[in-house]
Amino acid sequence: MTSAMNKKVLIVQYSQTGQLSRAAAAVAAPLIESPSVDVHILNIEPVKPYPFPWPLLPFLDVFPESVYLDPPELKPFDIDDDLEFDLIILAYQVWYLAPSLPITAFLKSEKAKQLLANKPVVTLIACRNMWVMAQEAMKTMLASLHAKLIDNIVLIDQGSSLSSFVTTPRWMFTGRTNAFWGFPAAGVDENDITNSRRFGLALEQALQADQEALQKPLLHGLEAVNTDYSLVQTEKLAYRSFKIWGKIIRKVGKQGDSLRKPVLILYLIFLLSIIVTVVPLNIVLKRILSPFFQKRHMQMKEYYELPSGSGDERMEKFSGKQ
Repeated sequence: MTSAMNKKVLIVQYSQTGQLSRAAAAVAAPLIESPSVDVHILNIEPVKPYPFPWPLLPFLDVFPESVYLDPPELKPFDIDDDLEFDLIILAYQVWYLAPSLPITAFLKSEKAKQLLANKPVVTLIACRNMWVMAQEAMKTMLASLHAKLIDNIVLIDQGSSLSSFVTTPRWMFTGRTNAFWGFPAAGVDENDITNSRRFGLALEQALQADQEALQKPLLHGLEAVNTDYSLVQTEKLAYRSFKIWGKIIRKVGKQGDSLRKPVLILYLIFLLSIIVTVVPLNIVLKRILSPFFQKRHMQMKEYYELPSGSGDERMEKFSGKQ
């Protein structure tokens, strides 16, 4: 039953594999269960669906547009024009160190201008482990909509950075997530997804107290995000190369153009060579040199973890609730 006095929460999501939808559902559950909160879910649907599992060349072909935030065409949004929300939860995947194209398209739409203007926004990310540059792009797009980012939740894949270079592509190209040959299962651990309920509990309590109107973090102290600074510089280097290659490929032809294929294959060779040489070397060097730059690294870690932070002082309060 809905009430005009109830708080209204909008969840905007696009989930290619279903994992992000499960994470969003875990966060949303306490809000849906609350008699004083109305939850609306907006599933973003591209006119031309992105396949899963993802064939190799179509996967590579979205790279330039992802990096340059070129929006695809979307189906009409299934939401009433007269609805106004107290809080927006924006759940997104990371494609090529940028928000997924369907979410980018939503954020560049007129509907997003209407829904998000002057509203508090919580972002929810489920990805491999490199999300910093995508969130920086997200911050810029939200600012252009005059939305206020008040929290960020990041769920990352289980296993080490190096193992995920194997498990994640296997998942994308075959759909298989099981552990194999000593590698862990792909994707975010299901326990981490289940335990994301704590964020919904905290949001529900905050909504009851009208704290969302202050447009300040509501999820501090809940281990919402933890930045691995050793990967940040790797992300920045990769992002710069993505911009260069993306510019070249866009000049060759539009998405789907056969002229792109040879350049995409060349890019793949370049990318694989970087993954097996530069990335591991950069991670090792960062760890060796980190003691000499500890203060700077801590400052940058705290910056990228804003606004929610990695503190755990409220975990006991919300983690045990059902």
